[in-house]
Amino acid sequence: MAEGPATLVIGPTWVGDMVMAQCLFSALKQMRPEAPVDVMAPAWAAPLVARMPEVRRRIDLPFSHGRFDLAARWRLGRALRGQGYDRAYVLPGSWKSALVPFFARIPRRVGHLREMRYGLLTDIVPLADKMKRRTADAFFSLARGGTFRIPHLTVDAANQAGLMATYGLESKKYVALMPGAEFGPAKRWPGESYAVFARRMMGQGFGVVLFGSNNDRPVTAEIAALAPGVVDLAGRTRLEDAIDLIAGARLGVSNDSGLMHVAAAVGTPIIAVYGSTSPQNTPPLTEDRELIWLGLSCSPCHKKVCPLGHTNCLNTLDVSLVAAAAERLLAKAPA
Repeated sequence: MAEGPATLVIGPTWVGDMVMAQCLFSALKQMRPEAPVDVMAPAWAAPLVARMPEVRRRIDLPFSHGRFDLAARWRLGRALRGQGYDRAYVLPGSWKSALVPFFARIPRRVGHLREMRYGLLTDIVPLADKMKRRTADAFFSLARGGTFRIPHLTVDAANQAGLMATYGLESKKYVALMPGAEFGPAKRWPGESYAVFARRMMGQGFGVVLFGSNNDRPVTAEIAALAPGVVDLAGRTRLEDAIDLIAGARLGVSNDSGLMHVAAAVGTPIIAVYGSTSPQNTPPLTEDRELIWLGLSCSPCHKKVCPLGHTNCLNTLDVSLVAAAAERLLAKAPA
């Protein structure tokens, strides 16, 4: 099929949001199969976007988070002129995020209003208040067509096999724990709770592997100290390696984080633990899931740090709730 005019998407800057953005990419390809979809995203997103068959290529977004960099945005937009884009979709809500397609003179520029982006956007899609935190639905709404499809990341079987051999893992014989959350501590179930759960899983004959970034190493080190025998890979794997190893797990347990969405997108049954956020807004998009949330009167507060100073939404969430959820998922689809 000959390629038609291309679509540019200004992508989000968080792992989980990028996974959920695949709902939009899929809809765009359904509506215009001949139109390539290019995604502008930071360098860290390259291995994630590469696992999305709807995307032709990633264009580097070189701006630091929160930086305005007007001159650099103008230069990047100018460099994109004449490259065949007839429409652009702006996923972030900031005013500055809409500048590159405006400077690129892309004729149709689609997005939600957010920071009063009249003029920068040519097609402002209404967004109801109840939808503002429902990220996947909000992204999909920009397409104004197509069928909502849950994210699906491809898995590199050869890379997966090599990694399992390196770390002494056997497919579907280990549990993946993702105890970090870049957003802040109000999203993190305590490390000692993860450690208790890890010991239970190892007692049932499963291996346990910890995943996360360098920023998560303090909590994974705490878990490893409290649960000897776990494999701590936080900060030791590339993102594409984490994708492939999480895909090989029998079960995953995660806070409301980017890796939670990765697990869902590679088909790993996932237990999602919520504190300051709500499972109604950003659930893992899979049927093989268990959502654990106490739903206290003070939550969801959507704060990075508990404003009341106790984080009871997570500190009082007993391990038995997660263990029972694990039993249900394991019984649902035995290995």
